[in-house]
Amino acid sequence: MKMGSQNYFKVLIICLIAIIGSTHAQLQLGFYAKSCPKAEKIILKYVHKHIPHVPSLAAALIRLHFHDCFVRGCDASVLVNSTQSNTAERDSFPNLTLRGFEFIDTVKSIVEAECPGVVSCADILALTARDSVHSIGGPFWKVPTGRRDGTISKTADVLLGLPAPFHNVSTLLTLFGNVGLDAKDLVLLSGAHTIGVSHCSTISTRLYNFTGKGDQDPDLDSKYAKNLKTRKCKDINDQTTLIEMDPGSRNTFDLGYYKQVVKNRGLFQSDATLLKSSTTKSIIDQQLKSNKKFFIEFAKSMEKMGRINVKVGTDGEIRKHCSLVN
Repeated sequence: MKMGSQNYFKVLIICLIAIIGSTHAQLQLGFYAKSCPKAEKIILKYVHKHIPHVPSLAAALIRLHFHDCFVRGCDASVLVNSTQSNTAERDSFPNLTLRGFEFIDTVKSIVEAECPGVVSCADILALTARDSVHSIGGPFWKVPTGRRDGTISKTADVLLGLPAPFHNVSTLLTLFGNVGLDAKDLVLLSGAHTIGVSHCSTISTRLYNFTGKGDQDPDLDSKYAKNLKTRKCKDINDQTTLIEMDPGSRNTFDLGYYKQVVKNRGLFQSDATLLKSSTTKSIIDQQLKSNKKFFIEFAKSMEKMGRINVKVGTDGEIRKHCSLVN
């Protein structure tokens, strides 16, 4: 009886250790230090070699990372191709303008040549987003690694979790809160709009038919709106013309975005609505005091975002090709 009790407790302890180990598995800096020690340097070198020649890709890659993390967590599910039996995230309407897939595929192939089947696409996406922003003079943030790739990618999930350009501050705070982010993260991550471009289709309603009566959004600076309608978005049906989110410095990571927002020149409703809350407006005012402070705070929010619902340990898989589940 005594021997049986000892064996029982030994098994119980082993089970508890296994459970604790699986629930506390987490990301860590230098996760690939032994399994693929050159991985992060390979990614950094490739990014710094190519992004300065096409700086607009930095905005595309950080957006790709954002769209990935808000849907099923940072598991590279946004990179998966659709199949005959499944329409994947990348083919949902909000993701049709995403770019950078080929760039990630190339980085993955180079890393695979060095260490086959070791480094996840989710980690490659997180590292590439960071390195691309830094390569154009933006902030540098810590990217703990150890993410695993998801095996599920469904277009229906995108509309449920992804913040949209037309959302008000209440909805944005709810969606951010759903993934463990707060008002400060909302304002800081919105600051990424200081680089990159969008399409006229994303603001056509604000310019031409805000309440369905052929009117203009009163929260949009009238001179700015007139300029957009005269020089850029000349027609409500324009689907292709590109517009800068931070006019004049779309390739420079700076405080330009916040300066535009406080002048009522934020491109999206989701930008303008940040002035509707005293909390988010106060956070914007704080960022405007110091570019250095903005960089530090932005870095913290990016690291925080990169931890959303990550798969670690034995969850998920390490994809051989980022666009295909193994």
